[in-house]
Amino acid sequence: MNAIATPLPEDVAAARDAIVTFAEHEVLPRHERFQDVLEDPRKRYREDGRLSDAALEHIRATRMAAAEAGFYHMCAPLELGGGGLGHLAYYVAWEALFHRCGPRNWLMLYVLAHWAFGPSRLLEKVTAEARERVMPGLMDGSQSMCFGLSEPNAGSDASMIKTRAVRDGDGWRLSGRKIWTTNAPVANYCVVFAITDPDAAAAKQGGISAFIVPTNSAGFSIARIIRLFGHIGGDEAEVSFDDVHIEPWQLVGELDAGFKAALYGVSLGRIYNAARSVGTGRWALEQALDYAATREAFGAKIAHHQGVSFPLAEAATELHAAHLMGLNAAGLLDQGKPAIKELSMAKAYSVQVGVRAVDRAIQVHGAMGFTNELGLTDAWHALRVVNVADGTNEILNRTIAQRLFKGDVAL
Repeated sequence: MNAIATPLPEDVAAARDAIVTFAEHEVLPRHERFQDVLEDPRKRYREDGRLSDAALEHIRATRMAAAEAGFYHMCAPLELGGGGLGHLAYYVAWEALFHRCGPRNWLMLYVLAHWAFGPSRLLEKVTAEARERVMPGLMDGSQSMCFGLSEPNAGSDASMIKTRAVRDGDGWRLSGRKIWTTNAPVANYCVVFAITDPDAAAAKQGGISAFIVPTNSAGFSIARIIRLFGHIGGDEAEVSFDDVHIEPWQLVGELDAGFKAALYGVSLGRIYNAARSVGTGRWALEQALDYAATREAFGAKIAHHQGVSFPLAEAATELHAAHLMGLNAAGLLDQGKPAIKELSMAKAYSVQVGVRAVDRAIQVHGAMGFTNELGLTDAWHALRVVNVADGTNEILNRTIAQRLFKGDVAL
């Protein structure tokens, strides 16, 4: 039974169902066949922390298969050759993928272009030359990109960035450092945000521009791989730009107006992370329900004990509410509304309830909940990171409060 009264638009529902079917037929079997490489961190990562050649080949093959089937770029703008589906389709597709595949089948992450790694509306205003040079590889899945905004001293307040692009003839010279740049260790391009007008940037009146930079450019380097939770490898990196030459074709959008693109990218990240949290939470909840229905203790299935069943009921209630919030925020964006408050609410709440759902699932499983084979700790790790990515709960609550005190009190 569908638990939501308002049906999705037919094209959105069809796209969601089709991409999940693709994952079931293409991604899950690949993961099963190559489990030794994809699940063993010593084979998944090299000694320097980067993904191994074998893991990268599976990622690239997944992206390219999804692109050929029409799924990888289905939410990219029509003008770039994408499917033109909107924010609602982006949300429901990711939610369904995380719900169906869970955290261990991580090749699922490459079935649909992540807003910061592949073709998305973030690149809608690239130059004609960039469309010829960059977009073909991103669209067919053979190449990927990363998003360079955060810096060592500019995270939550991204307006504090120090990276500079100084005029050099008709181009620029780019210097600075970025951190928490996901996918940077293996990306072919980096969308970098830099100060181009120091006075305007200091006054917070623009002055920040976006550029798309090939990662094989002279002066581009990976300063270090950032490892999380004791893992031997990672997808995050600190990136250095040392006098990198930038040509006019690399400008994304208007000069000195790149911060709007940065904020829009963060908005896409909040949609993605809300979907990831709800989908992963639903996956964990169903693992717990299945286990509780079969595990016996004190002469009865543990599902009959209120200490087990009530927390799961609460998790289901919270996930349902979070899902409705995500659907609503994405729908508002498709209507052309900024949805600043609603998107902040959806991301903040979804992550909180997703983490709680996973934690309750671990608790229901007892000691088994901590084992590698169940994948629940992988889910917890992922959502704990998401609790910070693209806006911490503290920053999101600050944004919500600001909107409320400006009179945006509609609920």
